[in-house]
Amino acid sequence: MHRDAPHMPSPSMRADPPADLAVSGMLAGADGPQQLADRIAAVNRELARWDSNGGLAHWQPGPGLDPRAAAALKDYLAGCLALPAWAEPERIARAESLFMDMSMLSCTLLFCASLPECYVLPDLSAVLHAAGQLEAHTDYRVRATAAMIFPVMLAGGLTAGEGAGVAQALKVRLIHATIRHLILRGSPEDSLGAGPVRPLLPAGGGIYHTLYAHGWDTERNGLPCNQEELAYTLLTFHYVFLRSLRKLGLGLERQDEEDYLHAWNVLGHMLGIERSLMPDTMEQAQQAFTEIQARGRELVRAPDPRPALAAALMRAMEDEIPLRLFKPFPTLLTRHLCGRDASADLGLNKRRPLVSRLVFAGGLALVRAIDATVRLIVPGFSISRMLTRAFGYRLVTRFLMDQTRPLRLPDALLGQVQDALGQWRHDPRAPRWMNRLEAKLAGHRTAATADSGADPEADKRAA
Repeated sequence: MHRDAPHMPSPSMRADPPADLAVSGMLAGADGPQQLADRIAAVNRELARWDSNGGLAHWQPGPGLDPRAAAALKDYLAGCLALPAWAEPERIARAESLFMDMSMLSCTLLFCASLPECYVLPDLSAVLHAAGQLEAHTDYRVRATAAMIFPVMLAGGLTAGEGAGVAQALKVRLIHATIRHLILRGSPEDSLGAGPVRPLLPAGGGIYHTLYAHGWDTERNGLPCNQEELAYTLLTFHYVFLRSLRKLGLGLERQDEEDYLHAWNVLGHMLGIERSLMPDTMEQAQQAFTEIQARGRELVRAPDPRPALAAALMRAMEDEIPLRLFKPFPTLLTRHLCGRDASADLGLNKRRPLVSRLVFAGGLALVRAIDATVRLIVPGFSISRMLTRAFGYRLVTRFLMDQTRPLRLPDALLGQVQDALGQWRHDPRAPRWMNRLEAKLAGHRTAATADSGADPEADKRAA
């Protein structure tokens, strides 16, 4: 990880010039929130066609797109499509293999570690709060996040023409730049030194109107979706994930951890994050993560948007747990994985029922002890892995595979995830009896019910 030159503005005052230039051209001539919303909707229809890495090189805009937007998108692809020169395909392939091996465990850690830590930064939470993306649209936010992670981390996501990781990353990069443009009501470069953007009454009820009317003080808060926030978000998806594996007694070998960081750093490049802000080792990642969180905590926001965001995420998980005794477990697991300070930031440190806390703490200690002992004889044995896989399976089938929820996902992505689900049903590292128990805990569905979005448990309750 390289340090910035002394004369450079701080990362909180740096954005993403290639993406910001593309969005300025994309929205040229659109005046006011409604025209901006209409233009963005037209662009989104084009971006929906960016469904594979190989297809991007041959993309041609449809006849209904404004010529300025079409030219801006073509220039953006020409300048941002290639992987960085420092990308190592072998290491990326190893990270993909690790992701496949960890499978549904990855989904549990996304909900109970990565996303909660993402909301710790007040300004990052403020943007999500302004858009209502988690409090009012928990499903949408989670599905959008998973819609990026799966295409990137499945085999060939970043390196194969038939993969979709690069295409998805370039779309997300434009989303970040669009958020900046709407909140600042113009380009980040023009907003520097121009004074605060005054709040307005929203002209409509949509997310674009809300962001346009929100208001922003760049001198006080930095740019929206700035380089520091983007780098921090990346840390929550690779460093926090790897740290959580360690806390569960499932930590990887050092080289595997660094290969996983490397793959995500390649994604970070495609998302427009500066190389100097991306760590190569867990030690560098820990230092960067701690420093960014400390700076974020210096900024006090009133009202604080973070507890409401975290509470919405916890409720979404609790709704998938049938027994009242176990409903506090997502919060308790999040507290265990994220630590005391982050839990306090997110308002997750409130007292939970004593019996649930005792069962969780006792169960966690017992599982760790059994795993450590049995692993001396059976190396692949892990009750912790089984439980987190089972919960992750429930989350994926409820939040990602159910097309009745907000944000309909592309059929190609659903097909990829469905194929992965088939491979993940049985853990090759676990004995047969553990796979059977995991299947009961996960409530494995047939391919037919998963495709239709039906919930057999709900059908039983209705009957």
